[in-house]
Amino acid sequence: MTEPAPLLTRAPDLAAAIADWQDWLAAVRRLSPRTALAYGRDADDFLRFLTGHLGAPPGVADLGRLTPADFRAFLARRRQAGLAAPSLARSLSGIRSLIRFLEKRGKVESAAVTAVAAPKAPRRLPRPLGVADALAVVSGADLAAEEPWVAARDGAVLALLYGSGLRISEALALTAAGAPPETGGALRVTGKGGKTRLVPVLPAVGRAVATYVRLCPFRLAPDGPLFRGVKGGPLSPRIVQLAMQRLRGALGLPPTATPHALRHSFATHLLGSGGDLRTIQELLGHANLSTTQVYTSVDAERLVAAWKGAHPRA
Repeated sequence: MTEPAPLLTRAPDLAAAIADWQDWLAAVRRLSPRTALAYGRDADDFLRFLTGHLGAPPGVADLGRLTPADFRAFLARRRQAGLAAPSLARSLSGIRSLIRFLEKRGKVESAAVTAVAAPKAPRRLPRPLGVADALAVVSGADLAAEEPWVAARDGAVLALLYGSGLRISEALALTAAGAPPETGGALRVTGKGGKTRLVPVLPAVGRAVATYVRLCPFRLAPDGPLFRGVKGGPLSPRIVQLAMQRLRGALGLPPTATPHALRHSFATHLLGSGGDLRTIQELLGHANLSTTQVYTSVDAERLVAAWKGAHPRA
């Protein structure tokens, strides 16, 4: 019995254009493989919808003839399938990226996709730790590890997340040659989109990393990963998450105490101590100030809570 032919969801010219677009996402936009893959899936979903919506596999010219109603029909179909607002917004973002890519190359002209508003997701505020809890996490890594070098490694990673505001991916991407100085100073970090920035390193953080390097049983080649797993390979983010999970149990912290919460804590505690938003934006590597401004809401909530707990008339 022969297998059915796969459903054709794009004309040959559009298939070639999408291949060029995906190459551009990786080489020019320098999106992470995961993000580029998600954009590709969103484009596939949209083209499957268009094949049924238009009655035939779409070509490049068909994308230029779409109306806002066509895009809204796609979003409505996806919502019926159970997608939440953040996923719908990402789908629309991927489709817009494809169409704008084609516009820049003179293949289509489409204002319709920009006329469609992205579904708004409820704004979720970061859940930072208190200062005492964050310090307890950074200094308590030995509670979650049996071997001294593993405890030192976990403590060094967590110290970088809270002391310098790094993402897990940024900390684990450091090479041995790029390790922060033991006495503190500055560290060059490569963040999202391949953008580099300088972040401060406190002497305590530098000492934590240096202690791990001295105890690590593996040879750390200058261009190799700084942080290693128990078998000598690159340390997995999942191992850091599990270490934090064990620390939560040992310290009695809530489920919101995650490795990324340490980065939120870095920003919130800086803001609460008088740091300005522009500086915090640069330290975190945010492309837009609006992303950083969410921490003003967090700090305002903390102030209101303190007022309610201390004011005689609260």
